[in-house]
Amino acid sequence: MVAAPMQDAALLDGGFADPVFDAQAAFVRIMNAFARPGTIADLGGLARPPRPVSPAAGAALATLADYDTPVWLDAAARQAGMADWLAFHTGAGVVDVPDAARFALCCDPAALPALGQLAQGIDAYPDRSTTILLTVDALDGGLPLRLAGPGIETETRVEVAGLPADFAAQWHENARRFPRGVDLLLVCEDRAMALPRTTRVMEG
Repeated sequence: MVAAPMQDAALLDGGFADPVFDAQAAFVRIMNAFARPGTIADLGGLARPPRPVSPAAGAALATLADYDTPVWLDAAARQAGMADWLAFHTGAGVVDVPDAARFALCCDPAALPALGQLAQGIDAYPDRSTTILLTVDALDGGLPLRLAGPGIETETRVEVAGLPADFAAQWHENARRFPRGVDLLLVCEDRAMALPRTTRVMEG
């Protein structure tokens, strides 16, 4: 009877050591990443969510999620106990349908819902949409992509490994829905790269 409480305590460990300072530090790095698409934000050393959730994803959700921001989790994140971790550290609840979520955490790119199935916001309130935290294999050495749009002077090149095969086509459709649409934070271990809906993504 003692093992279960100890197990639960281990599961709920891994939040911010200094909630105010760490949240502020993570928030600044995440906002800078969204302001400058294609740059890498270091979110390491802040949060230790249950695996396979990456430290970067844990830090982002511990910073941005709260009781008023429902979260959708893919099967891998649910099985890891991320719902309990979120409830304990942020107060955020978990929803079963992607279009009801303000944040979506996807540890398995193959489980990513079609972008159009997530909350898109409305023209008057485009911020009522989903921000996706998508785990990828690497933020370098993968598929070459060219990025353009606000926050990028002309064009920047990145390489991402592990994106869904139809990502470029889906992202093009996401851009067509502007000002509605989803925003994306690619995460890999301690690092994150933001792709706001205003960013154009081209292969090559």
